[in-house]
Amino acid sequence: MTRRGLADLRTALAGLDPMPGELVRVREEVPARFGVGARYAKWAGTPAPPPTGPGPAVLFERVAPGGGGPARSVLIGLYGSRRRAAGLLGLAPGEMAHRLLDAAASPVAPTRLPAGRAGARELLAPDLTALPIPVLTDEDAGPYLTLGAVLATDPDTGVRNLSIHRMCVQSPDRLTIWMVPGRHLEAAHQAARRRGGNLPVAIHLGLGPALLLASCCPAALVPEGVDELAVAGALGGAPVELAGCLTVDAEYVAHAEYVIEGELLADLAPENPHGPSATPEFLGYQGRAHPALPTVRVTGITARDGAILQTVSGPGHEQSVLLGFGMEAAVLDRLRRLGAPVRAVHCHTAGGGQLMVVIQWRAKRSPADDRLVRASGESVLETFRMAKLVVSVDADVDLESDADLWWAMVTRLQADRDLTVLPDREGFPLDPTQSTAYSDALSADGRTAKAHFDCTVPYAQRDRFRRPRFTEPETAPDAVAPPVRLSSAPAPRAPRRPAGRRPR
Repeated sequence: MTRRGLADLRTALAGLDPMPGELVRVREEVPARFGVGARYAKWAGTPAPPPTGPGPAVLFERVAPGGGGPARSVLIGLYGSRRRAAGLLGLAPGEMAHRLLDAAASPVAPTRLPAGRAGARELLAPDLTALPIPVLTDEDAGPYLTLGAVLATDPDTGVRNLSIHRMCVQSPDRLTIWMVPGRHLEAAHQAARRRGGNLPVAIHLGLGPALLLASCCPAALVPEGVDELAVAGALGGAPVELAGCLTVDAEYVAHAEYVIEGELLADLAPENPHGPSATPEFLGYQGRAHPALPTVRVTGITARDGAILQTVSGPGHEQSVLLGFGMEAAVLDRLRRLGAPVRAVHCHTAGGGQLMVVIQWRAKRSPADDRLVRASGESVLETFRMAKLVVSVDADVDLESDADLWWAMVTRLQADRDLTVLPDREGFPLDPTQSTAYSDALSADGRTAKAHFDCTVPYAQRDRFRRPRFTEPETAPDAVAPPVRLSSAPAPRAPRRPAGRRPR
């Protein structure tokens, strides 16, 4: 893949189309309720329930909305593998953290397009039920925007924030929104409330890869006061183009497929008035509905011609990949500031891209590095609330191979000396074990025991843990090895020439 995927969603898809197995198009009509999720489930990847595995991006070209109206396109799975997600930016997975760190250090400010220069957009009725927003299970509170990127400007600081939040359709013009406490959008919302007003927002469905990846970066990488759009501009190599909304005093990204304009209100509403469930979450469990969430009043919807609604399936590789790249960059930055000889960081999708951090270390230079590895692993656990498990490995372990990680765990760890447990730390309540109902050693729900698994070879014993390197045979440069037969079946015969034909 090349850097063609930087501009917008359609450019990214155009780059995938000629590549075998990367993009599947479903042309028959499917319903938004259950149809999209059920068809994609076999490709969603862990932590979706088995049998499943990473697969292609899937473009459903005709998805029927639950509220009636014409069928529209829905995209799911674009970021369903680390290789494809990084490839959209012309990178390998191991290069993403470094590129994000460079982008955060050298942001490129967005630009505002003059009136009439943003390109033609269709003005739709402010009716969410007319959009093909998927419903995944019969327990869900309703249709969910799972990849809606909310753009708002803090009225106190003037700094923009672009972030993704879980939003449930409650009526044609109402959404509930769950903002994780402490996020920048919540701060902007509170600032608007202090001023006695609502917060104007633009919710984007279908953005280019640079924007979406920048919007998923943690606060440790993009702190308050830094514009995510400027980080996206640096990541994509060009300023993000903005235009003015039609119905609220807010900006939107000009190339977005759909833009839902509205206001974030002070009013609260239950996420699911009819039951306890929300929608499947990225850690692999059915989400619990919140009893009271802020609401968004929709004032207008605009769309590009032939707009594509982008979504993700709650549990699966896609959300974990999106969250993991930013987390990797933040952890890498933290360790570098400590002077630790870190080589790479991998936030595993099994932990939702956040809870399980694998750190790859450079070759140890002295016995002091044994202590440094352990101290650094514990520092990551203490610094990052979401991090629950840290696994430290040597440079000869393939971070992208589950088999190699388990091999290192089995052959380079003794639990009584290489496992460090940090009890009762601040955690993340979507993990069902982080609860006093699960462990009476926890002082409150949302707290957890954290662990560092040191699977690095002790400096003094490094010669005992050498992996073999297979030697290539010496052959003449023009020699061609005969094909290896893996079966005793007879070799296929050459096709027979028709009778009466002579070879030319």
